[in-house]
Amino acid sequence: MTGPKFAFVASESDEARAAQARLCARYGEIAAEDADIIVALGGDGFMLETLHRYLHREAPIYGMNRGTVGFLMNAFGEDDLPARLARAEKVTLHPLSMTAHGAGNGPVAALAINEVSLLRQSRQAAKLRISIDGVVRLEELVCDGLLLSTPAGSTAYNLSAHGPIVPMGSALLPLTPISAFRPRRWRGALLPNTAQVTVEVLDPAKRPVSATADFTEVRGVSRVEIREDAAISLHLLFDPEHNLEERIVKEQFQP
Repeated sequence: MTGPKFAFVASESDEARAAQARLCARYGEIAAEDADIIVALGGDGFMLETLHRYLHREAPIYGMNRGTVGFLMNAFGEDDLPARLARAEKVTLHPLSMTAHGAGNGPVAALAINEVSLLRQSRQAAKLRISIDGVVRLEELVCDGLLLSTPAGSTAYNLSAHGPIVPMGSALLPLTPISAFRPRRWRGALLPNTAQVTVEVLDPAKRPVSATADFTEVRGVSRVEIREDAAISLHLLFDPEHNLEERIVKEQFQP
């Protein structure tokens, strides 16, 4: 009885490409489009690229770290790979859907696996109005920016901006300001994953703002709408002893 077919994809680094060559020589080489499981060799950035590249496939992705941080990756090892894949636990993620308006050529739509961020483009702070499900919750936020992250992305840019880490399966999305100036005491909010977030840029001509969803950046936006797209499911595989939920919990106790 044959097991699932798996393919190897690698980042541009010499270390990742060398590992890909050795693994292909040992386990065989097939196209990612024909694989049941895709094995990604690189770091977290490459994992995000791989998830976007194969967004509309059902094949789960098993990452092995040949990069730096590797939060979304498993430890690298060349031995007993079929057994590791058979034991791996699946985690399902839903991306954020961003629609950015005001860029000059109509709305721009993009998906984010980590976060959607809005950042000031000039020396002047951004002025933003925040609405949740059509209700204005913050009339004016003066800041360097704002981001909405997924649970998986809450340990990335969101954490660096002093936002909360959100466990997987919590059905929450952290909304976090970046260097808020007014109101000074606002530290963000935890929103249900069904929330529709609308951010309006106040005075966009004088205080221009860009919006970024992972690898897609739109400059000079006037309004950005963000929501979780539950219709799209992304599947990651993790070794049982280093699953993503455990890593997110562990991250909250780092010194």
